[in-house]
Amino acid sequence: MTELRIDPLSGHKTIIAGDRSRRPGGEPHMSIAARRPAPIAPADDPFAEGNERLTPPELYALRSPNSEPNGPGWSVRVVPNLFPALAAADRRPEGDSEGGDARRPDETATSRASGSSELFNARPATGAHEVIVNGPQPVATLAELPLEQVITAIDVWRERMRTHADSPYVQLIVNEQSEAGASLEHTHAQLYALDFVPAAVARERERCGAYATRMMGQNLLGDLVAEEVRLRERVVALDEEAVLMAPYASRLPFQLMLAPRRPRAHRRRAVARRPAPVGTPPRRKPTAEPVDPHGATRR
Repeated sequence: MTELRIDPLSGHKTIIAGDRSRRPGGEPHMSIAARRPAPIAPADDPFAEGNERLTPPELYALRSPNSEPNGPGWSVRVVPNLFPALAAADRRPEGDSEGGDARRPDETATSRASGSSELFNARPATGAHEVIVNGPQPVATLAELPLEQVITAIDVWRERMRTHADSPYVQLIVNEQSEAGASLEHTHAQLYALDFVPAAVARERERCGAYATRMMGQNLLGDLVAEEVRLRERVVALDEEAVLMAPYASRLPFQLMLAPRRPRAHRRRAVARRPAPVGTPPRRKPTAEPVDPHGATRR
């Protein structure tokens, strides 16, 4: 059973999921080279079309009209993670009588660790952990998919976020290559529906609210993006819809931030694009303008 542990000094919450070390390439003693996913034979690829039997039963899929669930004929497919970091709330072990609202856990949760419950607090890590197969094409990265397939995959990301709209926080990631934790060479995303709001996100919300109060309703992210675009000191690329930039207070080498040029609805609340009629020319890929370090836009 995975655990949600609370750091006694900072109060930060950490998910401990030891069983994930059993997934391919998950052994902690392995070198980076050994963890690097090997090319998968088509017959062994659990995310390949025709190999649906190799995954848990699907939760959602975009399918052709005559196809059957858990069979071929899909364009994007969602399945539970075979090695989940989160367990469904109704799957707690027998005898676990932890009280309180599971959606709003506090730091007085019953200790499941040895030692003082005043210091070592933990409880089952509950929520949902899904894998979204971005396409049936046998490629390792989103960049190798056709543009329309990427758009379709993102539409499914949004749909799954809406499915978990009651969760306090939903995180979607795309991890590619072993350095990012990928254990399979077939492009996919992972969705985590958490039963708590991470401290860093809660702090951002507090700062946005305080900024709006102090600045007569101004939007903190909108003002930040507008100023970064004006300065052009950390902007990597931009177009009419979004800007890619290095954060002013980066915490990691090569850290980048992608933000909308104008405030938008949350992705899971946004209205999905309408499917184009048959025969409509494919949507053109937005052209981003690369920006040089001195602020001059290259054309």
